[in-house]
Amino acid sequence: MSEPARRPAGWPEILAAPEGLEAEVLDGELWTHPRPRPAHGFTQANLSGLLALPFGIGRGGPGGWWILIEPDVAFGPHDIVSPDLVGWRRERVPDFPDDRPVEIRPDWVCEVLSPSTARRDRLGKSQLYLRAGVPHYWLLDLTARLLEAYELEGERWTRLGAWGEGDVARVRPFDAVELAVGELFPPRTGRPTGET
Repeated sequence: MSEPARRPAGWPEILAAPEGLEAEVLDGELWTHPRPRPAHGFTQANLSGLLALPFGIGRGGPGGWWILIEPDVAFGPHDIVSPDLVGWRRERVPDFPDDRPVEIRPDWVCEVLSPSTARRDRLGKSQLYLRAGVPHYWLLDLTARLLEAYELEGERWTRLGAWGEGDVARVRPFDAVELAVGELFPPRTGRPTGET
């Protein structure tokens, strides 16, 4: 006797996830994982801080963006994820995206890679963002201490480049300001960073 067909997961399953776990739905499958380690939050906060003033507020840069940390973004009823950082151009999204989940395609997504999520961020989520037409995708690799950037070109990602700790970079779509890549990551210690 065959098992009954399983209903694809969606928003109700995210809301019902156990407390203390982060939950996302990708291709109808519920994924949960523990809250990330402090190195992840440090890197996420630093990038947000470096972008929020010039692009979110417009101090020292052009402004014109909504930049959020870990909003729930629905790309469809069975694709609801919480990217580490997300941005919308205000010219396209004039009103603050305050719904939960946000159902507006972002103009930029950044994922901070942890060992427990790196494969899903590089493969499943990368393909989701590509299908949805997200113009810019960044990855911050805590272990390699690298920033990688991709731009949508037709129906594929084009790699803009990768920058390490000693690099100062101007990276689209935020190339109006320089980023000192090494400032994104926590100070080196005797322990590996990025483990969750």
